[in-house]
Amino acid sequence: MTPHLTSRNWAGKTAAGLVLGLALALGVSGLLAALLGVRDSFFSPQGQFTMWIIAPVWCAVLSLCFLFRNGLRAWLWLGVAAAAVWLTLFALGSLS
Repeated sequence: MTPHLTSRNWAGKTAAGLVLGLALALGVSGLLAALLGVRDSFFSPQGQFTMWIIAPVWCAVLSLCFLFRNGLRAWLWLGVAAAAVWLTLFALGSLS
């Protein structure tokens, strides 16, 4: 029988959602900018989309971080996800 989700470790889960959620949201925004070809034209519709997508992604991560069993798992999984996004950005050459 699997244990039920509880409100324990909410501080660790919240901190992971805030810190790593922002890192993940910024990385997703960078990936979208790279895929859409946005360079310095942040006033274009594509540039505006990539800037405004940060808030919904960050809110989604912060909302879903409470589904992890404990704070350590939240930090690990969100850290892996953020690292994967940023390594993909690095591999695409978008971090220059």
